[in-house]
Amino acid sequence: MSIRRILLALPLVCAAAFAAVPEHGVQLSNMDAAVRPGDDFNRYANGGWMKTAVIPDDQASWGSFATLRDTAAKRTADLIQDLAKTPAAPGSNEQKIGDYFAAYMDSAAIEAKGLAPLRPGLDAIAAIGTPGQLARFLGASLRADVDPLNNTNFYTENVLGLWVGPGFDDPDHYDAYLLQGGLGLPDRSYYLGGNDKVVAILAAYRAHIVKVLTLAGIADAEAKADSIVALETRLAQAQGNRADNEDVLKANNRWQRGDFAKKAPGLDWDAFFEGAGLSNQAAFTVWQPSALPGLAAVAHDVPLAVWKDYLTFHLINFYSEVLPKAYADESFDFYGRVLFGTPEQQPRWKRSVNATNDALGWAVGKLYVARYFPPAYRQRALAMVADIRAAFARRIDALDWMSPQTKAKAKAKLATLYVGVGYPDRWIDYGKLEVRRGDAFGNLQRAERFEYARNLALLGTAVDRSTWCMTPQTVNAVNLPLQNALNFPAAILDPPFFDGKADPAFNYGAMGSIIGHEISHSFDDQGAQFDETGRLYDWWTPADLAHFRDSAHRLAEQYSGYSPFPGVHVNGQLTLSENIADVAGLSAAYDGWRASLHGKPAPVIGGLTGAQRFFLAYAQTRQQVTREAALRQQIVTDGHAPAMYRAQAVRNIDAWYDAFKITPDETLYLAPAARVRVW
Repeated sequence: MSIRRILLALPLVCAAAFAAVPEHGVQLSNMDAAVRPGDDFNRYANGGWMKTAVIPDDQASWGSFATLRDTAAKRTADLIQDLAKTPAAPGSNEQKIGDYFAAYMDSAAIEAKGLAPLRPGLDAIAAIGTPGQLARFLGASLRADVDPLNNTNFYTENVLGLWVGPGFDDPDHYDAYLLQGGLGLPDRSYYLGGNDKVVAILAAYRAHIVKVLTLAGIADAEAKADSIVALETRLAQAQGNRADNEDVLKANNRWQRGDFAKKAPGLDWDAFFEGAGLSNQAAFTVWQPSALPGLAAVAHDVPLAVWKDYLTFHLINFYSEVLPKAYADESFDFYGRVLFGTPEQQPRWKRSVNATNDALGWAVGKLYVARYFPPAYRQRALAMVADIRAAFARRIDALDWMSPQTKAKAKAKLATLYVGVGYPDRWIDYGKLEVRRGDAFGNLQRAERFEYARNLALLGTAVDRSTWCMTPQTVNAVNLPLQNALNFPAAILDPPFFDGKADPAFNYGAMGSIIGHEISHSFDDQGAQFDETGRLYDWWTPADLAHFRDSAHRLAEQYSGYSPFPGVHVNGQLTLSENIADVAGLSAAYDGWRASLHGKPAPVIGGLTGAQRFFLAYAQTRQQVTREAALRQQIVTDGHAPAMYRAQAVRNIDAWYDAFKITPDETLYLAPAARVRVW
C-alpha cells in the first residue's frame, strides 16, 4: 500500500496530525497506519497497541475492558481496605465489608484452622448411607446460580443449579429454573474427547483431583480420581450442548413435581427437594431436560462410595480459597494455569477484594457510586440512551421487510424498555448476613446461604422490573429479556468507554455502541422471542420471522468463517446473539450520534472526521490480546466472538465504507447486498 493511499484514506497519519490528537478520545498511538482499514480494521485501530501490549502474569487476557476493570478494582480495593482499617458500627454494611475482607486476608488464621471448618460437611458426606440420604444431600448442596440468558458460561459443580427469575410464561412472577451441573470443567465437551487439547485438559483435571484428595490425606486418590472422572463423564454425556443452551424455546420445559419421578427415575426427588428447601414449589422450568434423566440414572447406578468421593472432592475444591494456601495454589495451578494459561496467581489482596465483592457487592456498590460516579455522567448517559432508543425506533419504521403488526409489537417493546444507568433505585438489605473477623470459611458459607435464601424468598412473588443483576462497580452491561430491562453499571461509564472530556462522536462510538448493543439484544435471535412484558411469545408474522432468520443465518456464516487457529473456527451459531447486537447496536448508535448533531457538521479533530472517530472509538473499545489457552476455551464456551472479530462488525455498516473509502480489493469488503442488516 502506498503512502498516498494511506493519506487519502486517513489524512491523520502525518506528524502534525499526531501532534494534534487530543488527550481524550481516539488514541492515535494505538493504531497501525501500515494496515489498510478495509483489510483488518482491528489491527488498523489497535495494531500499534498490540505490538507492545503485555498481558499481566495474573491475567488470561488484556485490553480495554481489562484496563477499566483494573481501574474499578483498584477503586473498590481502596474502599474495602479503608473499611477494614476503620472501626464501624456492629451490623452495619461498613462493618461487614471491612470484616469480610480482613478475614479473607487473615492467612495465618486460615492456615491454623486447616480443614477443620470443612469437618461438618465431610462428616455429613461420610454419614450418607442410603439413596434417599444421597438425594437429600445433593438437594442441600443446591446454590443460586447466574442467569443463563445472560451468561453462556454458567455451570455449577453441584449436580444442579437453581436460578430464580421471571417466568417464561408468567414474567410477572418469579419462577424456579433448574440448570444442569455436576462438572468440574466448564463444558461437557471436555469430557467427550475430539482433539488432543481437550484430552490433555481432562487428564490434567484428573491429576488435579488426585492432588486435592492427596492434600486432604484421603487414601487411594488415583483410583478415586478415575471414578470421579467417570461419574462426571456420564453426567456430561447426558447434558445439552452450548448451542442448545442458548435456545430458550428448548429451555421452556415445565415440569410439575410429579413429573420428576416419571421423567427422571432413579433419584429420590422428594428427598432432593426437601434438602433444597423447595418442598413447597409445585413446578419448575427445566432448562436442559436431557440432563435430569442422566443425573437420576447416575444416582441410581453409581455406588454410594463413589458418590461420597465425588462430593468430598467438590466440597474441598469449592472452598479452596478459604482453606490453607496449598489448596488455593492447587486450584490456581489447574483452573488458572492449565485452563486459561495464566502464569501467575493474583495476590491475596486482589482475591480478597473479589471475594468481598461477591458476598457484599451491593453494599460495596452503594459506597462506590457515592465516591466515584458523578451525577453528570448519569445524565449524559441517559441522554445518549434517549437518542439511540429514538434511532432504533426510526430504524424499525424504515424496515421494508417487516409487516405493520410486527413493527407495532417491536416499537411497543422498545417504548416499555426499562433502562437503568449507574445504580439501582433500591439496594439489597444485608441485615440477616452475619460476618465475623477471623472466619473466612464461615463468612463464605453464610454468604452462600444468605444469597440462596434471598432467592428462595422471591419465588412466586411479583417481579420488580427495575431490579438490577449487576453491581455498580461491575465493568459490563446487560439486557434482561424477561424484565425487558437494561443495566449500565457506573463502572463502565468511564474511559475508554465513556469520557466526559471527549467529543460526542467518540462517546457514541464507544459507549453508545454498547448502549445500542444492549438495546439490540431485545431484538436479537433470543430477545426477539420475548414481548414487551417479558413473556416468551411469538409476536412475529411467519414472513417476518423467515426474513429475520435468513439474515441471522448469513451473519452466523460470516462469523463461522473466522479462524484464530488452524482448524479452529468461531461458532457463528453460539455467538449469534452477541454478533447481531454488535451489528445492530453499532448501526443504531451511529444514527443516534448523527441525530445528536441536529443537522450540524461534525468537526474534524486531530485529522479525523466525526465518522472516522466514531468507528475507531468502537474498535478501540474491543482492543484485546488473549493467551492461546484462554482463547481456545472462549471459542468452546463463550457466547461472545473473540474481540478481534467483534471489531470487524463494521464491515456490515454502509457508513464505515464511506468514512474510510473502503474499496472492493480490501479483505473485509462486502458488496452492499452481502452486508447483513438485521435491524
